[in-house]
Amino acid sequence: MFRIPALRFLNHTALANVRAARLISIRAPVCSSTDGFRPPTPMIDLEDKSLPIPVYKEKKNEPLQLQKSRLLYQSRKRGMLENGLLLSTFAAKHLAGMDSAQTKLYDRLINLPSNDWDIFYWATGVKPTPQEYDNEVMNMLKEHVKNSDREQRFTQPDLYAKAS
Repeated sequence: MFRIPALRFLNHTALANVRAARLISIRAPVCSSTDGFRPPTPMIDLEDKSLPIPVYKEKKNEPLQLQKSRLLYQSRKRGMLENGLLLSTFAAKHLAGMDSAQTKLYDRLINLPSNDWDIFYWATGVKPTPQEYDNEVMNMLKEHVKNSDREQRFTQPDLYAKAS
C-alpha cells in the first residue's frame, strides 16, 4: 500500500488534537490550576453587580508646574481616541497659559466625571453640560472643539513641541 508521509503526519496531529480536546473537556475543572501546585481559584459572586469606580482625590498643595505636567499627561492618556485627540490638542494649546484657578477647573473637568464619553458629549454639545462643569475652561474646550481654524487633528501634538 502506498502512503503519503504528510498525510500520515496530518492524521497523527489531528488525532493528538482530538485527544487533547477530550482531556480538556472531560477531566479539567473550570476554575483550577493545571500545574497541580496552586489551589483552585475561588469564584467570587458579589451582591452588587456594578463595578466600583474609584473616587478622584484632588491633590492639595501641588505646585502649579507639576499640576500642569500631570494634566498634560492625563490629557494625552484618556483611553479613548476621541478625547485623547481633543484634550491633548487643547492642553498643548491652552494649558501653559492657564492660571492656577483655570488649572484647577481643568483638573476637575478631566478627572471628576467617571465616564469619558460624558466629557466628549459635553464638549461637542451633544449633551448639556452639568452646572458644576459649566465654567470658563469648559467654554474654552467647546470653542476648541468647534475648530474654527480647520486644523487637522489626526494625531496628538508632539509632547516637547515649542509653543508657537
